[in-house]
Amino acid sequence: MSRVYNFSAGPSMLPEEVLKKAQEEMLEYGTSGMSVMEMSHRSKDFDDIIKSAEKLVRELMNVPDNYKVMFLQGGGSTQFAMVPMNLGIKCKAADYLITGQWAKKAAAEAEKYVKVNKVASSADKTFSYIPKPDAGAYSSKDDVDYCYICYNNTIYGTRFTELPKTEATLVADISSCAMSEVIDVSKFGLLFAGAQKNLGPAGVVLVIAREDLLGDPQPGTPTMLTYKTHADAESLYNTPPTYGIYIFKLVLEWIKSKGGIAELQKINEAKAKLLYDYLDSSKLFKGTVAKEDRSLMNVPFVTGSDELDAKFVKEAKEAGLVNLKGHRTVGGMRASIYNAMPVEGVEALIEFMKKFEQENA
Repeated sequence: MSRVYNFSAGPSMLPEEVLKKAQEEMLEYGTSGMSVMEMSHRSKDFDDIIKSAEKLVRELMNVPDNYKVMFLQGGGSTQFAMVPMNLGIKCKAADYLITGQWAKKAAAEAEKYVKVNKVASSADKTFSYIPKPDAGAYSSKDDVDYCYICYNNTIYGTRFTELPKTEATLVADISSCAMSEVIDVSKFGLLFAGAQKNLGPAGVVLVIAREDLLGDPQPGTPTMLTYKTHADAESLYNTPPTYGIYIFKLVLEWIKSKGGIAELQKINEAKAKLLYDYLDSSKLFKGTVAKEDRSLMNVPFVTGSDELDAKFVKEAKEAGLVNLKGHRTVGGMRASIYNAMPVEGVEALIEFMKKFEQENA
């Protein structure tokens, strides 16, 4: 068997240790006599799994006691509606920072339920930077129910290095940076993340929400789209994605074994520095993002030639470096170097880029 270095933006690579553990337990979890995929979500064995997963989330992210941890379904895109439906109650208005495709989609969905104030946007430069409006650009906390950001922009490779200067409740999509760097949960009213980048397989959504925000939603909100439904039922209101939550738990155990999020952040910063330093020195490849806003997780780059870009992606795949094609809205290449990507994978990519540059400069 030959494993490739998978630079996909998601679903992305998982730690090998996690895959091997899942393989060992595929036919029988513990002494249950069955696979996790076969067991009831009401069983003692699965209850232990989901409770362990929640405990690890709380421990690793230092989640305050007045926050609920939920494992939901529907991807991050369902959260685009759940957030305004559940939080847009008093003012029925919210501030949104438009920093990429996902923030843009979140704002468009929210407009169905609340008045959306687009505080700032980086669309003028193809979302290649994070806008930093002054405090006066934001609505008063008495005029909006929340302020929404996409913390790390997967497609465009940008990231917030400082939080918005808003006094409103802060909501963040952390899908592509969850547990890759230390985040102070207490500074947010609600955080959510699709698991398929840093936390596990597609199908699970992690939601961390302050308890005081989990009251009655807007009239007409479906039961399944009400946070309180899932918070009160401890994520077991209906059948959750049981196997996905099990893999999620294994990933959290792996993160803990590596020393936790702070230690992984050091590794992630080192990986990103290797790649960005090469891009800054290269005469063929160029990064596309403002240096001060560069993501640790998603690194877009181009040669300046569509033909060369296509050749690079093709030859990289043949060399075992896969899923490097950039998003269709940006083009070029993108290397997603999530927690599970080892330093060796980034080094292998850089060596291939050097070789490609020599042969095609």
